[in-house]
Amino acid sequence: MTATSAQPEPAAAAPTSRRKVLQALSGLMVGMFVSILASTVVANALPRIITDLHGTQTVYTWIVTTELLAMTATVPLWGKMADLYSKKLLIQLSLGLFVAGSLIAGLTPNVEILIVSRAVQGVGAGGMTALSMVVMAAMIPPRELGRYSGIFGAVFGIGTVAGPLIGGVLVDTSWLGWRWCFLLGVPFTIVAIVLLQRTLDLPVVRKEVKVDYLGALLITVGVSTLLIWSSLAGNQFAWGSWWTAGLVGGGLIILALAVWVESRAAEPIIPLGIFRNRTVALATIASALVGVAMFGGTVFLSQYFQVALGKSPTVAGLMSLPMVFGLLVSSTVAGQLITKTGRWKGFLVAGGVVMLGGMGLLATIDGGTGTVLLGVYMAVLGIGVGMLMQNLVLAAQNDVPAQDLGSTTSVLTFFRSMGGTIGVSALGAVLANRVTTLLTEKLGPMAGAGGSGADTHAVPDISKLPAPVVRIIQDVYATATAELFLIGVPLTVLALVAVLFIKEKPLATLSGEERLARERAAASSSGH
Repeated sequence: MTATSAQPEPAAAAPTSRRKVLQALSGLMVGMFVSILASTVVANALPRIITDLHGTQTVYTWIVTTELLAMTATVPLWGKMADLYSKKLLIQLSLGLFVAGSLIAGLTPNVEILIVSRAVQGVGAGGMTALSMVVMAAMIPPRELGRYSGIFGAVFGIGTVAGPLIGGVLVDTSWLGWRWCFLLGVPFTIVAIVLLQRTLDLPVVRKEVKVDYLGALLITVGVSTLLIWSSLAGNQFAWGSWWTAGLVGGGLIILALAVWVESRAAEPIIPLGIFRNRTVALATIASALVGVAMFGGTVFLSQYFQVALGKSPTVAGLMSLPMVFGLLVSSTVAGQLITKTGRWKGFLVAGGVVMLGGMGLLATIDGGTGTVLLGVYMAVLGIGVGMLMQNLVLAAQNDVPAQDLGSTTSVLTFFRSMGGTIGVSALGAVLANRVTTLLTEKLGPMAGAGGSGADTHAVPDISKLPAPVVRIIQDVYATATAELFLIGVPLTVLALVAVLFIKEKPLATLSGEERLARERAAASSSGH
C-alpha cells in the first residue's frame, strides 16, 4: 500500500512560520476548548441534575462514565482513520457529533436520554481528543511541540477554569439552569468547524484501505463489558458473584479475541507491533494509570465540595481553581523548557513524584479540611498531572515511524481514557458502596427505610434534611472521598515506576509530514 508519488511535495512545505501554524491550530484550539468545557461545566452541575431528574449515585457515575466510555471506545478508530483519510474532515465530523450530543443533553426529559446524549458527545470528544494531537504531530517537529503543547495547555487550563465557574453560575441562576451547561458549547463548536474549514490545510494521503471494523467492534464490546461490571459490582450485585464471573470472563474472552483479530488484520485498529517499542509500551502503561488516578479521584471532588462541605455549585467551581492553575502552569512551563533544552524525561519523573504527593495529601481530607489546605493539596496534584500527561504522548510520538503517529497517539489516548473510565466507574462503585455502608452504620434502620429522606442509594439534597442527618451525611461523603485518593496512591506509584524505565531519546527536528516523506522516499528507493 504505497502513497501517491505527489506526497513528498506537501511535506517539503511543512516547515511553516509560527504565525501560520497558530492560524491553522486556531480551530483546533476552539474545538479542544469546547470538549474540555463540556466535561468541566457538567462537573459542578451534576449534583443538581441528579436531584432534578431523580437519579441515584450509580446514575451520577454513569453520566460521567458514558461519555468517557464512548470516547475511549472510539479513540482508536478515529486515530486509525486519521492515518487513512482527511484529518480535517474527521475533526469536523467529530465536532458535528458533539453538537448533536450537546443539543440532546440540553433538552433531555430524563436521565436515560441524558446518558444516551453523553454517549454521542463522547464519540465526538473521542475524535477531538485523538485527532488534535495527531494534527499537531503532523505539522510540528517534536523538538518544537513543547512550545505549542504549552499553548494547548493554556487552552486546557482556561477551559477547565471557566467550566466549573460557568457551570456553577448557570446552575445558581434561576432563569438559566443546568440545561445551559450543555447548550452553551453549541455556538463554540460551530465556530470551531468554520475556523477549521478556513485555516487547516493538511495533505490527504490516498490509499487503498480496509478498516478493521470487526476489531473495533470487539474492542468496544470487550472494554464496555468490563466497565459495566466495574460500575455495578458491589452495588447491584456482590463482587464475588456469578455476575462478576460472567461479565469479567466474557469481557476478557472478547478482548482476547480482539487481540487475535488485530494480529491478523491488514489495517488493524491498534497495531500490536507498536507495543514492541519500549517507550510506547511504558508510556501506555503510565497513561492508563494516570487516567485511573486523575479521572477516578478528581471527578468526585465536586460532589465532595457540595455534599461534604455544603458549598454551592459556584463556590465548588472556585474551589477547583488551584488544581487547574497548577496543571496550567506546570504544562506550559514544562513545554517551554522541553523546547528550549530538548530534554524531557526529568519532567516525566518529577511529574510522577509530585502527582504521588498530591494523591497522598488528598487521601487525608475530611469534612473539616480547611479551604486553603485543600487548595494546596489540589495544586500539588495539578502540577504533577500537568508535567506527565502531554509529555508521555510527546515521548511516544518521538520514538515511532511517522506512518504510525496516528495509531500511536490514539493508543496512548485510548488507554488514558480507558484508565479514566475504569477509574470513574470502579471508584464510583466503591464510593456508592462505602456511602451506603457508612450511612447504614450511622443511621441504622432509618437509612435503609429512607427515613428523614436519607436514602442510601440516592445522592442526598442536604438542603432538605435536618441538621443532625446533614452532619452525618457530610462526614460519610468526606470519608468515602478520601478513601478514593488512598486507592489512587499505589496506582500513581506504578505510573512513576513505568516512567522511570522509559529511555530518554533526543527529540526529532522534523515534522510528521517531513518524516513521512523521508520514510516513503527511503522505502521507494529500497524497492527499486
